[in-house]
Amino acid sequence: MVTVRSGGPADGVTDVGPPSDGDFEEFYQAFFQPLTIQLFAYTGNMAAAQDVVQEAFCRALARWKKVSRYDDPGAWVRRVAWNLATSQWRRARTAALFMRRQREEYASAPSPDRVALAKALATLPAQQRRAVILHYLADLPVSEIAAQEGVAEGTVKSWLHRGRTALAAQLTEKEKTRA
Repeated sequence: MVTVRSGGPADGVTDVGPPSDGDFEEFYQAFFQPLTIQLFAYTGNMAAAQDVVQEAFCRALARWKKVSRYDDPGAWVRRVAWNLATSQWRRARTAALFMRRQREEYASAPSPDRVALAKALATLPAQQRRAVILHYLADLPVSEIAAQEGVAEGTVKSWLHRGRTALAAQLTEKEKTRA
């Protein structure tokens, strides 16, 4: 049986003693809510408080044979939960500081030629599109593309030829409609 001692409802102080029979479920039921309330007051976020308290109990359960023998297993769970909450706060603070140091960069709009090329590439079969992109944009030689795709070099050359032919046809049509 878990004993719960309180300094009174007004002060909100709850002290949980060790379970007499080592029963984790009773310990959890007696301690989860008071600890969640404490962590909610600390974090200001009920979901975060519940998460860190739940994680602390998961860690306690994994070590329950050892933790249950402590004079005050509740103190161990409380310390773990507070440490987890502090770690989350530090990670959030570090991420916020990093984001503040980042400058917003504005990219110019793509040129009409780039848009036309992207649309034309999207119409190619996947193998031809990959071969064209890897060869012309990634500057990979035919031999590396063949090794990456697991095909013969002649196959890659064929994909490149067909891809270039299809792109040329599409892009010259677009030029004719522009003029």
